[in-house]
Amino acid sequence: MPIYEYEPLSPEAGCDKCANRLEVIQGINEPSLSVCPYCGQRVKKIISWCRAAVVETPEEQTRVNKKIGEYEKEGMWSHAAELGDKHSEKIKDKNMKSRALENYKKAGYSVSSLEKHAKDT
Repeated sequence: MPIYEYEPLSPEAGCDKCANRLEVIQGINEPSLSVCPYCGQRVKKIISWCRAAVVETPEEQTRVNKKIGEYEKEGMWSHAAELGDKHSEKIKDKNMKSRALENYKKAGYSVSSLEKHAKDT
């Protein structure tokens, strides 16, 4: 359900709730408020700024994650580890670096040979 914002027609006459914009969760088909539900002052619906955050994953990162997943599914741990390790260095992604280290371990590499990589995470 969307969140709508309202403000009083006379801000100086509004209560603490509506004087600084009142947010109300309403169904799309519900009628707009005409008065503040707290103080009864007349209010109007306002157009508000969108506060949603959109996080886009670069296409290359999506492709690399998919390929690493394919290698992991096939049990090709060293391939997954190498690809993840190289890409994590490029994009400075600590989560991908940790995933690469886990895949190196699954591939049978000794923990001591991974010591350098562990310090970078």
